[in-house]
Amino acid sequence: MMQIRVVVAAGRLSQTTNWSAGCTSIAEMMDRATVEAPADVLARLTAAMNRQDLAAFVACFDPEYESEQPAHPDRLFRGRAQVERNWAAMFAGVPEFRAEVVRSAVAADTVWVEWRWTGSRGDGTRLDARGACIFGVRAGRLRWGRLYMEDVESGAGIEAAVASLAGGPAPAPERRDVPPSAT
Repeated sequence: MMQIRVVVAAGRLSQTTNWSAGCTSIAEMMDRATVEAPADVLARLTAAMNRQDLAAFVACFDPEYESEQPAHPDRLFRGRAQVERNWAAMFAGVPEFRAEVVRSAVAADTVWVEWRWTGSRGDGTRLDARGACIFGVRAGRLRWGRLYMEDVESGAGIEAAVASLAGGPAPAPERRDVPPSAT
């Protein structure tokens, strides 16, 4: 095997790749060196989601993909096979699934995405989930992910949320006194 460093514009190192001696030309080596940027992988992933193309969706993931949801540690898993099972169920259960990228950013081999997922579930209820995911990209595939997606909920407001986090009574809402009217 020989090792080639693929360098992109501005002299930044893109990656180091091991090539087998089977490459017959520089063009073939360059074709193999072309690896999708994280933003391109995100675009491919989102398009596959919106087409409900399970095969194209799963192809975006590394076979050893590692997924964690820090707010739900019991949802940790490894492997593309679990991704396929999860999303087969999602696509079957939400036949009108749509993913909207609200914002995204790329830093080196990491892509951050804020998503809004919507659709109608098989039981007639609406899916409205929002949140952010952070993915590590390697060789044009998602290698790891940290997911922070949650169903949108209508609750009792910020006071109840603070009380839940703080473990105490809800703070009193801000008092909005009405000034006495002039007579």
